[in-house]
Amino acid sequence: MRVVIVGQQAFGKAVLDAFAGRGDQVVAVFSPPEQPGAKADPLRAAAVERKIPVFTFKDYGAAEALDTLRNLNADIGLLAFVTQFLPQAFVNLPKHGMLLFHPSMLPLHRGPSAISWAVINGEKQTGLTILRPSDGLDEGAIILQREVEIGPDDTVGTLYFDKIFHMGVAAMIETAQMVAEGRAHEAPQDESLATYEGWVRERESQVNWSSSIDRIYDLIRGCDPAPGAWTKYRGQKLQLFDARKRPAATFGAVRGLKAGQIVASTPEGFSVYAHGGFVEIKRCRLGDGKKVAVGEAGIEAGVILGE
Repeated sequence: MRVVIVGQQAFGKAVLDAFAGRGDQVVAVFSPPEQPGAKADPLRAAAVERKIPVFTFKDYGAAEALDTLRNLNADIGLLAFVTQFLPQAFVNLPKHGMLLFHPSMLPLHRGPSAISWAVINGEKQTGLTILRPSDGLDEGAIILQREVEIGPDDTVGTLYFDKIFHMGVAAMIETAQMVAEGRAHEAPQDESLATYEGWVRERESQVNWSSSIDRIYDLIRGCDPAPGAWTKYRGQKLQLFDARKRPAATFGAVRGLKAGQIVASTPEGFSVYAHGGFVEIKRCRLGDGKKVAVGEAGIEAGVILGE
């Protein structure tokens, strides 16, 4: 097949490598504009190394963008980590249209932080969807889905890179083959089941220590490695990573402890009391510093976080 890839980052590169590796002709890559001084995007770098043309457009509905794609005579387009809006006039140009990867079991968790919200909400399962792109956000017809278990200690990082990432690349190949051979079934999404969540940002990632231990632990996992769940430590912002949940009996009697109180701090981690148990933090970022092991941050026991 003659393939075009629209996307960026490690997932876009993995999709390029997978299709090129099986003998498809990747005729072009479309990627976002590079930011001055930023590290080279993996997909763009891989395309340049393979001598594949790379195109960048701010407006994919512009005549230049449409003409560029039209002249490539592509059989199919693959949307692999796309953050720009692509109008139907663009995505319909390849012979078999385009396919979009989304890391949730649509219509659940439409939006840009789908994996994060599944973990934050304490869900036990999520998945991935290959769908047709539409003008609505993640609203197109579903072609293929795969379920993924969310382990009790999974973070966004482990869930994506250890599970969804590799399954997603394989699903893109499987779906593209089905579409090219005319075997694909496209089903509209059930709008009555649809949910949408926006980005997990500053407000959404702040820890409320009066919540239960489960909600706090799920929030920390759902913000790891980014944007990082956070609280206040002696007036400074403290981001929390690499957490573990411990039962209430870990430190004996909890009477007199306040929610958010650091009950122990060692070079290996510090433990914080919350209703129903303790959360142990092994890595953190204090203020404008780097993400470091707790022993390097000088976190002291007795401090009540969030005050």
